[in-house]
Amino acid sequence: MFSLSDLKQTKVYQEALAEGKLEGKLEAVPFMIQLGATVEQIAQTLNLPVEKVREMAQK
Repeated sequence: MFSLSDLKQTKVYQEALAEGKLEGKLEAVPFMIQLGATVEQIAQTLNLPVEKVREMAQK
């Protein structure tokens, strides 16, 4: 039987965790734009590609 620590070691868990972290960062982009941050500042702060930030800023 899988324990929680075993589950955390699986590739599926790791991919889901990474996807969730990325989604959270992307959701922050519009709020950071409203606060006056530039696309470049957001990309650097969130460690995201500038193009991805621009894409989210236009939504």
